[in-house]
Amino acid sequence: MSAFSLKIDIADNRYFNGETSPLFSRRQAQQARHFHQKITGYQPTPLYALKDLSALLGIKNILVKDESQRFGLNAFKMLGGSYAIARLLCEKYQLNINDFSFDTIKTTIKEKMTFATTTDGNHGRGVAWAAKQLGQNAVVYMPKGSAQERVDAILKLGAECIVTDMNYDDTVRYTMKVAQENGWEVVQDTAWEGYTKIPTWIMQGYATLADEAVEQMTSMGISRPTHVFLQAGVGAMAGGVLGYLVDVYGASNLHSVVVEPELADCIYRSGVKGQIVNVGGDMATIMAGLACGEPNPLGWEVLRNCATQFISCQDAVAALGMRVLGNPLGHDPRVISGESGAVGTGILAAIHYHPQRDALMQKLGLDRDSVVLVISTEGDTDAKHYREVVWEGKHPATR
Repeated sequence: MSAFSLKIDIADNRYFNGETSPLFSRRQAQQARHFHQKITGYQPTPLYALKDLSALLGIKNILVKDESQRFGLNAFKMLGGSYAIARLLCEKYQLNINDFSFDTIKTTIKEKMTFATTTDGNHGRGVAWAAKQLGQNAVVYMPKGSAQERVDAILKLGAECIVTDMNYDDTVRYTMKVAQENGWEVVQDTAWEGYTKIPTWIMQGYATLADEAVEQMTSMGISRPTHVFLQAGVGAMAGGVLGYLVDVYGASNLHSVVVEPELADCIYRSGVKGQIVNVGGDMATIMAGLACGEPNPLGWEVLRNCATQFISCQDAVAALGMRVLGNPLGHDPRVISGESGAVGTGILAAIHYHPQRDALMQKLGLDRDSVVLVISTEGDTDAKHYREVVWEGKHPATR
C-alpha cells in the first residue's frame, strides 16, 4: 500500500462540557425545514453510503451528505440565507414564518429592499437566489482572489457583485459600512456585538440538512453516527449542525471533529486556547469557502462546548478528498465535491495512507464499528479549479 504524510494537526477539546443550546435544537431545525419544504423544487439532498471505501479504510460506514444537489445551486448555503431573509421579512411585516410563501410576500412588500452580504461564493449565491425569488435586490461583496465562475453565478441571479481588494473579514466590515450608509439589510452568517439575530436564523436554516440526514439514517437502519466531521469557516454551519446533532444524540454520544485549512484555522486555534482567536492575512487556501479568520461567536460557543476535537490541515488533504469522492471505489456512488466540501473525506483518506495510520485512527476513535457522517457542502462551484485538481493533479498528495 502507498504511504504518504499530509499535515494533519489534531487537538483535543479540553473545554468540552456538553452543554447544548436552545437556539440550535431539533425543534428549531424542524421549523426551518418546514419553511424550506414549501419552496418549489425542495427535496432532501442524497445521503450516500460509501461501503467500499469504508471497507478499505477499516471502518463500518462512511455517509456523505451531497449538498451539490441543493435547489440547483451546487451548495448548501441557500438554506441559511433564504430562511434568514424570510424571518426578517416576517418580522418586518408581522407575518408568521409557518405561513410564509414567496408569492404572498411579493405582494406584501411595497418598496423594494436590498439585501447585502459578504461571501466567498456560496452564501452570496444563496442570498442572491432568495432576493430574486422575492423580487428584491441583492448586493454581494467578495474578497480578493475570488474565482470568476463564482462571481458569474451570482451575477446570473440578477445581483450586483463586487470583488474587493481585501480579505474575507475586512470585506465583511466594509459591507457593513456601505450597507449602513445606504439603508440596506445585511444578511451575514457571522455575528458580532449588536448583530446576532440574522446569523442565528442562518445557522438554524443550515440545520435543515442535518434534520434530513438523521431522517435518512433512520430509514437506512442506522440508529446514530459514531462520528461527524464538520468543516468550518466562521463556524456557522458547523455550529448550527452540531447544535442540532447533539440535541438529538447527546454530545457525549457523538465524536465530533471540526476541520479547517491550516491557513485559516481560527476555530482550531480558538479550540486550543479555549477562547476566540482571530487569524489575519490573505488566508490563500484552496478551500475558499473556509477562508475566514474570525469565528462566529454563536457558532464558537456550540463548538467550544460540544466538539470533541479540532483539526487543522493542509490544502492537499482537501484535494485528496475531491479525487477520492470523484473517482469512487467499487460500487460506491460518485460525488462531485468542491474544495471546501471534500475536506472531511480527505481527512479519512489521508489518515489511511499516513505512516502513522494506527496512531491517528486511535486518536480519532476510529475503528471497525465507526459510522462517520461527512457533509459535502458544495459541488464544483469553481469547475476550472476542480478539473485542475482532479484531472491535472494540482495539490498532489505526494511530491
